[in-house]
Amino acid sequence: MSNADILDVSDSAYDDRTLYEGVRTRRVLAFFIDYALVLLLCIPVAMVIFVAGVLTFGLGFMLYSVLFVLVAVPYVGFTLGGGNQATPGMRMMGIRLERLDGRGIDFLFAVVHSVLFWAFNAILTPLILLATLILDRKQTVHDRLLGTVVVRRGA
Repeated sequence: MSNADILDVSDSAYDDRTLYEGVRTRRVLAFFIDYALVLLLCIPVAMVIFVAGVLTFGLGFMLYSVLFVLVAVPYVGFTLGGGNQATPGMRMMGIRLERLDGRGIDFLFAVVHSVLFWAFNAILTPLILLATLILDRKQTVHDRLLGTVVVRRGA
């Protein structure tokens, strides 16, 4: 079986358009919910970093520069890479991430998916998200590269 066979999903169940109804809006709302949750989780981690900074005579305070990453990477890895294949925000919005080859999302794949999202937005500006208007299955560029799609749960 070649790579072309694996990625050829033209006749698969993912062609059902009902899977993608309202996904773009739900995905944006899920992003804001997850961003708020990560920021809330940064508060206790910031307190731990403060204690570490005091105990290390100021050296631990350098962790504040990567505070968001320290919280966001495990958050995305354990939630998106978990059994639900969705972050809490995605679950609230009734969507989930799926791989087109049928395999599950694991911790590392979830982190790579998230890092690519942030990298493309930093390099190419958030206008890159307009790709969802023209790509099949309302995919973003990083979805297309990784062979993933966001679908409605239970559709």
